[in-house]
Amino acid sequence: QRRLVQSGGGLVQPGGSLKLSCTSSEDTLTFWGVAWFRQAPGKERERISCISGTSEFTNYTDSVKGRFTISRDVAKNTVYLQMDSLKAEDTGVYYCAADLPPNAAGLTKCLNAYKYWGQGTQVTVSS
Repeated sequence: QRRLVQSGGGLVQPGGSLKLSCTSSEDTLTFWGVAWFRQAPGKERERISCISGTSEFTNYTDSVKGRFTISRDVAKNTVYLQMDSLKAEDTGVYYCAADLPPNAAGLTKCLNAYKYWGQGTQVTVSS
Protein backbone atom coordinates (compact mmCIF):
# COMPACT_ATOMS: atom_id res chain seq x y z
CA GLN A 1 0.00 0.00 0.00
CA ARG A 2 1.49 3.28 -1.08
CA ARG A 3 1.98 5.65 1.81
CA LEU A 4 2.92 9.29 1.62
CA VAL A 5 5.29 10.57 4.25
CA GLN A 6 5.35 14.24 5.16
CA SER A 7 7.96 16.30 6.93
CA GLY A 8 8.37 19.94 7.82
CA GLY A 9 5.89 22.18 9.54
CA GLY A 10 6.03 23.63 13.02
CA LEU A 11 5.70 27.01 14.68
CA VAL A 12 6.75 30.18 12.86
CA GLN A 13 6.23 33.89 13.36
CA PRO A 14 4.13 35.92 10.92
CA GLY A 15 6.20 36.80 7.89
CA GLY A 16 8.36 33.72 8.29
CA SER A 17 8.87 30.72 6.02
CA LEU A 18 8.47 26.97 6.20
CA LYS A 19 9.02 24.18 3.71
CA LEU A 20 6.93 21.04 3.67
CA SER A 21 8.05 17.81 2.02
CA CYS A 22 6.07 14.86 0.75
CA THR A 23 7.58 11.59 -0.43
CA SER A 24 6.38 8.08 -1.09
CA SER A 25 7.20 5.12 1.12
CA GLU A 26 7.60 2.94 -1.92
CA ASP A 27 7.91 3.32 -5.63
CA THR A 28 8.13 6.62 -7.41
CA LEU A 29 6.01 9.74 -7.43
CA THR A 30 7.18 10.58 -10.92
CA PHE A 31 4.19 11.34 -13.17
CA TRP A 32 1.82 11.25 -10.20
CA GLY A 33 -0.38 14.26 -9.61
CA VAL A 34 0.27 15.71 -6.16
CA ALA A 35 -1.59 18.29 -4.16
CA TRP A 36 -1.35 20.04 -0.84
CA PHE A 37 -4.44 20.51 1.29
CA ARG A 38 -4.96 22.57 4.41
CA GLN A 39 -7.48 22.20 7.18
CA ALA A 40 -7.72 25.30 9.32
CA PRO A 41 -9.30 25.12 12.79
CA GLY A 42 -13.05 24.87 12.49
CA LYS A 43 -12.96 24.81 8.70
CA GLU A 44 -13.21 22.22 5.98
CA ARG A 45 -10.12 20.89 4.30
CA GLU A 46 -9.29 22.81 1.14
CA ARG A 47 -6.86 22.25 -1.66
CA ILE A 48 -4.30 25.03 -1.70
CA SER A 49 -1.90 23.88 -4.40
CA CYS A 50 -1.34 21.12 -6.91
CA ILE A 51 1.20 20.02 -9.47
CA SER A 52 0.58 17.94 -12.55
CA GLY A 53 2.25 14.62 -13.24
CA THR A 54 4.66 16.21 -15.70
CA SER A 55 5.21 19.13 -13.30
CA GLU A 56 4.49 21.59 -16.11
CA PHE A 57 1.24 22.77 -14.56
CA THR A 58 0.75 24.14 -11.06
CA ASN A 59 -2.20 25.78 -9.41
CA TYR A 60 -2.76 27.78 -6.24
CA THR A 61 -5.77 28.95 -4.34
CA ASP A 62 -6.05 32.73 -4.26
CA SER A 63 -5.14 33.07 -0.60
CA VAL A 64 -1.63 31.62 -1.13
CA LYS A 65 -0.79 32.88 -4.62
CA GLY A 66 2.53 34.69 -4.71
CA ARG A 67 3.51 33.31 -1.30
CA PHE A 68 3.55 29.53 -1.70
CA THR A 69 5.43 27.50 -4.29
CA ILE A 70 4.89 23.84 -5.10
CA SER A 71 7.73 21.94 -6.75
CA ARG A 72 8.94 18.44 -7.48
CA ASP A 73 12.43 16.98 -7.21
CA VAL A 74 12.34 13.82 -9.28
CA ALA A 75 15.78 12.65 -8.12
CA LYS A 76 14.66 12.84 -4.49
CA ASN A 77 11.16 11.53 -5.24
CA THR A 78 9.77 14.43 -3.26
CA VAL A 79 7.24 17.18 -3.73
CA TYR A 80 7.70 20.36 -1.74
CA LEU A 81 5.56 23.25 -0.61
CA GLN A 82 7.64 26.34 0.07
CA MET A 83 5.63 28.73 2.20
CA ASP A 84 6.80 32.33 2.50
CA SER A 85 5.33 35.46 4.06
CA LEU A 86 3.24 33.28 6.33
CA LYS A 87 0.17 34.73 7.97
CA ALA A 88 -1.83 33.71 11.02
CA GLU A 89 -4.60 32.51 8.71
CA ASP A 90 -2.21 29.95 7.22
CA THR A 91 -2.38 28.03 10.48
CA GLY A 92 -3.74 24.53 10.11
CA VAL A 93 -2.94 20.91 9.39
CA TYR A 94 -1.38 20.41 6.00
CA TYR A 95 -1.77 17.21 4.01
CA CYS A 96 -0.17 16.06 0.81
CA ALA A 97 -2.11 13.79 -1.50
CA ALA A 98 -1.21 11.94 -4.67
CA ASP A 99 -2.66 9.75 -7.35
CA LEU A 100 -1.80 8.44 -10.76
CA PRO A 101 -3.58 10.26 -13.59
CA PRO A 102 -6.25 8.08 -15.23
CA ASN A 103 -5.02 8.86 -18.72
CA ALA A 104 -2.34 10.72 -20.65
CA ALA A 105 -4.38 13.93 -20.61
CA GLY A 106 -4.29 13.89 -16.83
CA LEU A 107 -0.52 14.18 -16.80
CA THR A 108 -0.67 17.88 -17.64
CA LYS A 109 -3.27 19.08 -15.18
CA CYS A 110 -4.26 18.81 -11.55
CA LEU A 111 -6.48 15.90 -10.60
CA ASN A 112 -10.03 16.10 -9.31
CA ALA A 113 -9.41 13.54 -6.56
CA TYR A 114 -6.46 11.90 -4.84
CA LYS A 115 -6.36 8.38 -3.47
CA TYR A 116 -3.24 8.45 -1.30
CA TRP A 117 -2.68 10.82 1.60
CA GLY A 118 0.06 11.81 3.95
CA GLN A 119 -0.23 11.79 7.72
CA GLY A 120 -0.68 15.54 8.04
CA THR A 121 1.58 18.08 9.67
CA GLN A 122 0.73 21.03 11.87
CA VAL A 123 1.69 24.53 10.78
CA THR A 124 1.17 27.27 13.33
CA VAL A 125 1.80 30.91 12.49
CA SER A 126 1.86 32.98 15.63
CA SER A 127 3.92 35.60 17.38
